[in-house]
Amino acid sequence: MLTRSGRLLLLVALGLGGCVRLGPDFQAPGEAWTKLWSSPALEQASQRSLNPDLRQWWQVFADPVLDALIDESDAHNSDLKIAGLRVMEARARLGIAQSGRYPQLQQASADSLYFNRKQSGGNNPQDSHFWQHSAGFDVGWELDFWGRFSRAIESSDASYFAAQANYEDVLVLLRAQVADTYFSLRTTEARLRVARENAEQQKRNFEITEKLFNSGQSAELDLQQAKTQYLGTLSSIPDLEAQVLRTRNALAVLIGRPPSALPQLLENEGLIPLVDRAVLQDVPASLLLRRPDVRAAELNVAAQSALIGVAETDFYPSLTLLGSIVWTTDTLSGTSNSLDLIGGPSLRWNLFDHGQISNNVRVQDARLQQLIEVYRDKVRQAAREADDAASSLIKSLERERILGEAQVAAKRSLSLASTQYREGYSDFQRVLDAQRALLEQQDNYLLSRSNAVSNLIALYKALGGGWYSAQPTVDQSTRQQMEQRTDWGNLLNEPAPSQASYPVPEGQSR
Repeated sequence: MLTRSGRLLLLVALGLGGCVRLGPDFQAPGEAWTKLWSSPALEQASQRSLNPDLRQWWQVFADPVLDALIDESDAHNSDLKIAGLRVMEARARLGIAQSGRYPQLQQASADSLYFNRKQSGGNNPQDSHFWQHSAGFDVGWELDFWGRFSRAIESSDASYFAAQANYEDVLVLLRAQVADTYFSLRTTEARLRVARENAEQQKRNFEITEKLFNSGQSAELDLQQAKTQYLGTLSSIPDLEAQVLRTRNALAVLIGRPPSALPQLLENEGLIPLVDRAVLQDVPASLLLRRPDVRAAELNVAAQSALIGVAETDFYPSLTLLGSIVWTTDTLSGTSNSLDLIGGPSLRWNLFDHGQISNNVRVQDARLQQLIEVYRDKVRQAAREADDAASSLIKSLERERILGEAQVAAKRSLSLASTQYREGYSDFQRVLDAQRALLEQQDNYLLSRSNAVSNLIALYKALGGGWYSAQPTVDQSTRQQMEQRTDWGNLLNEPAPSQASYPVPEGQSR
């Protein structure tokens, strides 16, 4: 039985347990400049609309093939699956931290020991053997007097949300990469078609000059120049074919397939669609703070902030409630069984650590400041990426329009040069020059169009577009494999939406 003073101590400990939380409370490391930041290029390169949703920005291209590729990448991409499994790992780690709310020691024991005792000499020599049986249950509960366990839970909670944000960041990067690779493939295929068409035209010119040379109507210089131009264009085709193969293989791996032909891509041979503005549902400054990698950086700050409190608890004593139930019996005749009930508080205090605890607190604080700087840099880099992408989109669209006109002029120039050559008003060199200019302008036009689309994709990526997916974090086949191997309880189920225990930036929703 506890004395009156012991009961009072226990009640006080229970009353205060968990009420004191050492360490700093999390303060969002917001950047004041983001509230006023604006970019003229972003304003010019974007428009406000609710359709399509920024989370599905690729629908702005109205390309069903691209939609199907992104759906397939969501279901089968390995990087996305790994990010989803890291979310499950973080959930399990959060469960480990939450176990600190309960008694840390809950141990049952049972022993059966055989004794063979031989005692010789003295007045009472004896020889006995017997079995001794015992069973016991020990419990030890360190009270969360200084917030050690609640801060650890807070840190794991933030780490769990950071893992979710990292998963969403992989979605952003994956969808941008799939779209960029897809349009890059279509551009390279278009360049290959242009090269083949020009090679066929140059081959016909070479054959014509060869006949004229053999009949004595043309100089050998025209023949060799035509041959040189034809072979030069022909030599570019194998490199473009290899580039098509590499890009197609890269796209196949992105959507979770082995390198293959991807027959669904053979249907569309037209020019890639050109969109001159990004469709946004909010101001760019708010979108930057919603970027998954920015949110993950902020959540990492929250997780580390709580670890300072965990480290500071080592400065103070730990109060643990201990209890044991032990039952003992043996096979000796005439001996009694015993049942012991033991319980009471235990105080442990590391008085002399020679600077270990204080330096550990300093280590955690230094790590916190590092993560704050990482967050600030992440926000600045996000703004830079968005501004760069918007500026590049504007300039690449300007270049595309100019090269479009140059391409038309080059076609007309070749037609005129060919006509004048056939009628004898100009030499063959003008035809060669016109052919060379046409191929160059057509190729440059295709590349400029691809650059414009790539910059639009980069702008959506810089603003964190595409972070949402209706797919489960862990797909069904992976879930079944894991459940056959390990008892996961309900952790693999999709969690219901919940609010984090730390502040969220203004205007941001979970």
